[in-house]
Amino acid sequence: MCGIFGHTETPKKNMHKSRDALHTLTHRGPDQWGEWSNDRVYLGHRRLSILDLSENGRQPMTDRKQEVIITVNGEIYNYLQLKKELQKTYEFKSTTDSEVILYGYKKWGIQVLLEKIDGMYAFCIYDVKKQKIFLARDRAGIKPLYYSNIGNNFAWASELKALENFYHSKVLTIDHTALFDYLTYIYIPTPKTLYKNIYKLQPAHYLEIDLNPNHFVIKKYWELDTSAQDISLPQAKFELKQLTKQSVEEQLMSDVPVGFFLSGGMDSSTVVSLATKFSDKINTYSIGFDDKAHDETEYAKIVADYFRTNHKTQIVSSKDVLDLFSNLRDWYDEPFADTSAFPTYLVSKFAKKDSTVVLTGDGGDELFGGYKWYQNIKTRKDILKKQIGLKKLRKTMVRTLQKKITPLKLELQDSTFIIEQFLSQSSGGLREHQKEHYAELLNIEKDYDSYWHIRKYYKKELPLRTRIQYIDFHTYLPDDILTKVDRTSMAVSLEARVPFLSKKLIEFSFSLPEAIRYKDNELKGLMKETFKDLLPESIITRDKKGFSIPLRNWANSLVKTRKTIQEEILFSLFKEIIPE
Repeated sequence: MCGIFGHTETPKKNMHKSRDALHTLTHRGPDQWGEWSNDRVYLGHRRLSILDLSENGRQPMTDRKQEVIITVNGEIYNYLQLKKELQKTYEFKSTTDSEVILYGYKKWGIQVLLEKIDGMYAFCIYDVKKQKIFLARDRAGIKPLYYSNIGNNFAWASELKALENFYHSKVLTIDHTALFDYLTYIYIPTPKTLYKNIYKLQPAHYLEIDLNPNHFVIKKYWELDTSAQDISLPQAKFELKQLTKQSVEEQLMSDVPVGFFLSGGMDSSTVVSLATKFSDKINTYSIGFDDKAHDETEYAKIVADYFRTNHKTQIVSSKDVLDLFSNLRDWYDEPFADTSAFPTYLVSKFAKKDSTVVLTGDGGDELFGGYKWYQNIKTRKDILKKQIGLKKLRKTMVRTLQKKITPLKLELQDSTFIIEQFLSQSSGGLREHQKEHYAELLNIEKDYDSYWHIRKYYKKELPLRTRIQYIDFHTYLPDDILTKVDRTSMAVSLEARVPFLSKKLIEFSFSLPEAIRYKDNELKGLMKETFKDLLPESIITRDKKGFSIPLRNWANSLVKTRKTIQEEILFSLFKEIIPE
């Protein structure tokens, strides 16, 4: 894992400023740093050495003629397969996966390269001959990439802080709609950032900058196909097991120690169980709470004992968590209110003592239907249909739901009912009536659509639970879950990998008929049926809980002047950007 930074603003005159910005990313790459520049472009790289620890893996990396220069953050898991093909034409100087991007671009061009590679990545390719720059981000949004175009000069970085440092505050303008969105979602949704003139590159997209003339275009290189295939349950079980096993094996590649986050939930337990087929020594890490009523480390211990892993547990107190409150700004650079960031940081710091890489179970819920709101939303809608009848549903929904949920004008046909239900059960953000004061404070237009981010991915033709999963995959997963894990793990220079988010597993999951994915109408029905012979029965049958309790109670104790932790974060850690 690494940090990248670059720009096109007269590099030789801004070398000191460029290095200062690059070194704000030292935590992402403490092992080495490198830079390359000419009169048009500056490229900087901070390296966390994972594959090929020698100088041959140093970046920026160039071909022999220095016609193409790259900086890469992430890992390409199918690089050995691609390298075998590319070695017929090119001579490699390293054993890194990054070099595959260099020569893959030269052989195939950007679009075919992106179609072929599988992994987690955010990278820059500078084609000197064509005077073009390509910035690309992986399909699921595991790795971050920010960019700006200010004064007809481009800049990009792995984290917002590098661009803040490069520009300082002179040219950056706060985006008040982004702050309002944060109150809705607990994060600022892609492509927005805290600033009007800095953006997040969307997952599965690349940005092409043409330096002659100076303009850019953003292109989508991958679309998630949701067409349901005709597949039997036995075949689905077989494919799921094989694809997950393959992904875990590929993501074990490393020249440094690899460990595993183990919560005792089904996803992380499945990853650990499959890893034992490829490695005799498995290091697992868990975080627990001194609140015994809500501590779940017993489940992690069951799995660790079952697979005989070298298991380590750290028990944390409310003080351990609350002392990290101010770190939220350092980690995320913009308002972010998922309080499970605290234990994620603590378990990352704990694991870093032994490991440089960890594998996690993230993504399993979004792909295979693990969140309770998938079932809750379907159940609530089914009940309403039965009680009211389809013809009367539209007329009576507002009156019925105002008593039970929120005072919104809910209309089934324009998706607002589903979206409101989704947000109320998933993100924990503020509802419309709670934001009325902030709409005035931030000067938000009355017709502003708070749900634009969700509505963008709303596909009414999909079955309901698949529809919500599709939304989750494009919103909550990259902007909350993966952002949380990336920043907290990289804060301690730990690379976190997510085997469930391989290209093949993503595409397989969304090609399944809903009845197969939710076998017996059960959350993670297919996963449970597939892996029940690998895992202890208590892990298969336990309810999903996560970090929410007692975190919610602890977080509420941080609230001093506002009603919610979400508001407290905004007004305590970012108070200087709030209008008077």
